[in-house]
Amino acid sequence: MGVGACSVPAPRRSDTMADPAPGMVIGDARQSLLMQILAHPDDDLYFMNPDTQQALDAGTPVVCVYLTAGEAVGINRIPGAPRPAADKAAYSSARHQGLRQSYAIQLGLPMFTAWQKSVISPADGLRAEINTLTHHGRRVELIFLNTAMHTGRGRLGLPSLWHDRELGLPTVVAEGSPLKRVGWYTYDRMIDVLVGLLDHYRPTLVHTMDPDPDIQHSTEAVRRRDSEQPGYSDHPDHTATASFTWAALIRWVARVTGGGGPVPRFVTTAYRGYYNRHWPKNLPYRVLKEKAAHLVPYGGEADWRCGNVAGCGDYNVGGGRPLTNRKGWVRSTHYRYPGPRPTLATGTDGRLTAYGVLGLRAVRWRESAPGSGVWNDPDDLGGGPLAPVLGGATTADGRQLLFGLRFAALGGHGAADEREIVLLEQSSPDGAFRAWRGLGNPERDEDRGRRIGVPVAVTASDGRVHLFVRNADKGVSTRVREPSGSWSDWRDTGGGEVQDGLSAVVDGQGLVHVFAAGHHTVHHWTQETPGAELTAHPQIDGAPVPGDGAAAQVVADGSVELLYRAAARAALTVVRAGAAEERTDFDGYGPVTVAGSPFGQVLLGRTEKGQIQLRTGAGLSVRTRGAVALDGPALHAEGERRPAVVGLGPDARPWFWRP
Repeated sequence: MGVGACSVPAPRRSDTMADPAPGMVIGDARQSLLMQILAHPDDDLYFMNPDTQQALDAGTPVVCVYLTAGEAVGINRIPGAPRPAADKAAYSSARHQGLRQSYAIQLGLPMFTAWQKSVISPADGLRAEINTLTHHGRRVELIFLNTAMHTGRGRLGLPSLWHDRELGLPTVVAEGSPLKRVGWYTYDRMIDVLVGLLDHYRPTLVHTMDPDPDIQHSTEAVRRRDSEQPGYSDHPDHTATASFTWAALIRWVARVTGGGGPVPRFVTTAYRGYYNRHWPKNLPYRVLKEKAAHLVPYGGEADWRCGNVAGCGDYNVGGGRPLTNRKGWVRSTHYRYPGPRPTLATGTDGRLTAYGVLGLRAVRWRESAPGSGVWNDPDDLGGGPLAPVLGGATTADGRQLLFGLRFAALGGHGAADEREIVLLEQSSPDGAFRAWRGLGNPERDEDRGRRIGVPVAVTASDGRVHLFVRNADKGVSTRVREPSGSWSDWRDTGGGEVQDGLSAVVDGQGLVHVFAAGHHTVHHWTQETPGAELTAHPQIDGAPVPGDGAAAQVVADGSVELLYRAAARAALTVVRAGAAEERTDFDGYGPVTVAGSPFGQVLLGRTEKGQIQLRTGAGLSVRTRGAVALDGPALHAEGERRPAVVGLGPDARPWFWRP
């Protein structure tokens, strides 16, 4: 059992914590813009593509901010050649050149296209290099802060900067850079620089790394070989970069709103890093091939004539090596906070309501009229700072419940670093919301509490609301809300290790089921009788290894059918009555969503090109126009109207698609 329920306190307004009180004005956006904040040159290529490429292809300008120089020990190793002398300035420069080569091709230009290089001053007394390339109205900017990289050999880096407010961390001057002098970063200067960049560019979409990687007890040999931090499944620079990013986002929102301005309109997506090595790979061959192809020009070759005397890429990464690397990072793209965005509900007047997170705060969009697909301006519901995905459920009497994962405290230099599950509850159907309420954390320890996942909830036939969260042991913890409104304590349901992206459903007998993707199969928890506690059941025999979470649907006979894509497979796996079969009429990648409707079974997912596809009894429809979908869009298949899809785009606005 963990922490019990309590009211969420309203913290004192400051520039380090967002205000959770509702009712603020949500700002507008000048234009759609994606900002990626990364630790090393290549983190975007390994962990964020194909999403970055799809946003760029759709015309969204991309700004990449690299916090470290990526210089490591200065060895740009050429496979099969003698070990070269260490040269950190040259290696950093070569990695920058590799990025220019990769993004030039992603823009549709020749690999060695010249970029404009200049210097910006994102904060008083600090300067950074910026490289810019435009083509047919599309633009990429690469910003290099170039702090010294953590190497795990007693050398200070971003992790030290996050933990020690008094530390001064030097920069590396890359060979050929327009910057000529070493600079220095402290904790506060790093935050100030990131806030300055956010305020200048006003991104509508921010790609971040994972601030709270899984606990992972690898052997010392494996950990060192794969550059993982002790006890966790990621590079320490990745974690520190994500922590700085989220802290800067919180401070940016607090400063803008504290000065009387509207809440900045942006959404976030966080990506797993070295986590990819520890779980089944989720990209099918065609998607993987294109993703890996962007690492080939980044890796480069020593005999290329790119015009950069320090080197033409990160040589150990070029050629076919991204696909043969035993670490397998490129073979997956996993979200830290998976789930559909936004959360949908239908009002008593028939209008759709969409709930999401803007500017780290919960918001609500309503249709202008039933079935119109036109959204009113967002209403601010507060509650921030929140992770990007909300869970939702409806009580037996029709009241909306929203669940969020809140950054209750996020600070370096020894400050608290806490997460909690929070609840927003309507007082009556379609009525006002009550104050945010804290539901605690299934973990008692602060460090373990950072590892929890996105809340998922379902209402049982007896009126109880079952809330589920992935816990620090990679299992599932639960709390149950009685019809009276009281909550049980947190309880660990046992069972094996699973990925986040849980699926919860109530079958025809009134039994609650939870499914999650494990290392080797889909894991299952359910009740023996309605109203009983959920317990872990045997793993599903014969089912292929899942690449992502499984979608669950109750079919005509009251049993549950599972649909998911097997590891590295484009085809859809269907599991029913203990038997698994493969469908080839809905090929794609990533999680799928399934629902029943008057039009038969409805399937929602992505094609292998990343387009949104919807299959109903009438056939397959593919969305070829409109904004790119972030993560997983939401499916609406209720009532007599044709099924519809609602998603969020890079412009931080909801879109509506009814084929």
